[in-house]
Amino acid sequence: MKLDAIDLRILEAVQQDGRITKLALAERVGLSATPCWVRLKRLEEAGIIAGYHARLALRRIAPIAGVIVQVTLANHRQADFDRFEQAIAARPEVVACWAVGGGVDYMLKVVARDIDAYQRLVDQLLADQIGIERYFSYIVTRTVKEEDALPMSLLTPG
Repeated sequence: MKLDAIDLRILEAVQQDGRITKLALAERVGLSATPCWVRLKRLEEAGIIAGYHARLALRRIAPIAGVIVQVTLANHRQADFDRFEQAIAARPEVVACWAVGGGVDYMLKVVARDIDAYQRLVDQLLADQIGIERYFSYIVTRTVKEEDALPMSLLTPG
């Protein structure tokens, strides 16, 4: 699907405020309400807008431990990757998982109630024998920056 400048403005606006009204969105992107709504629905139906959500400040609800984990698998067959990824997808504490190149196989972002809960998760993953050869844990001490939104300026020529 080819996106034009108006589509990118729509995407930027809904990233910043998923609760924006249709009228305010149309005004922000410089369209009348109906054409703006048609474009928004097209972006949703194409799967470019995957959903709308609220970003929660978890630490204001309860203390949590954030952990970044590097994982290397013992074997590198497709079945090994599939087994690991299925196990990780089933764990709600793992809020992000990236397959990466160079030295390690995966980077995980884990949120747990505390460090003991994190260690119980790791112990269970190891006991489940999902192919982990080694892992390194990095405790998040402070979040400096964390954005879900993609800067639309990266997609425009210039």
